Amino acid sequence: MAPDHPAPRRGRPGRIVRDAARLLAAAGLALDASVHARLAGRYDAVTAAIGQGMLFRVEAALAALAALFVLVWRRPAGDTFAWLVATGGLALLLLYTYADIGAPGPLPDMYEPQWSADKKLAALGQAVAVLATGFLLLTRTRGPRRDRR
Repeated sequence: MAPDHPAPRRGRPGRIVRDAARLLAAAGLALDASVHARLAGRYDAVTAAIGQGMLFRVEAALAALAALFVLVWRRPAGDTFAWLVATGGLALLLLYTYADIGAPGPLPDMYEPQWSADKKLAALGQAVAVLATGFLLLTRTRGPRRDRR
């Protein structure tokens, strides 16, 4: 007996929406990467065992890599990596804006309660990437199963 409603197929409209989400995610991550790379030198003086400038460079590199994964690799693992980078970056940005936690362990005290234009751009890029990669992960369809023997 055939089901009343056929299984939904991704088709061209679904592919277009997912491609748009990929472009948005990559753009958000690229914006985040560019802001952090540009600002890293300004924060080299804020140090503990690890300097804030180095942390900004690491964030820039991770965001750039995540943008490449989202655009080129197009696998759930790459989308998950991108979601983690964007979510982690946004969480830390908000934490260090609204909470003065001091210098935890080897990290410097990065408390900065002001919302500069650069911080707003980084937060916007991260938020867009979180939403777009979240959409990609939640709407992922599985391909046909292969029998494993």
